[in-house]
Amino acid sequence: MVSKVILALFLPALLVVLFTRVTYNHYVGLILTVALITASVYKGYTNTWLLIIIDAASLTLGFWYSNQMMKKAKRSA
Repeated sequence: MVSKVILALFLPALLVVLFTRVTYNHYVGLILTVALITASVYKGYTNTWLLIIIDAASLTLGFWYSNQMMKKAKRSA
């Protein structure tokens, strides 16, 4: 359970940032990450409300960071 909480804290945010870097669009990165988390919930890997809430908070932070990253890239280009 502890490993699931630690992964839920970091993995969604990292995935949003990774997908944003690959696709150059933070909305696409968010949608792809939400799709992966939805699939994991459907398969039963994320089975408690605590993990879902932690995933959502991590998604929010990752989206915020990728949004800041995109703004910075637009300013410098």
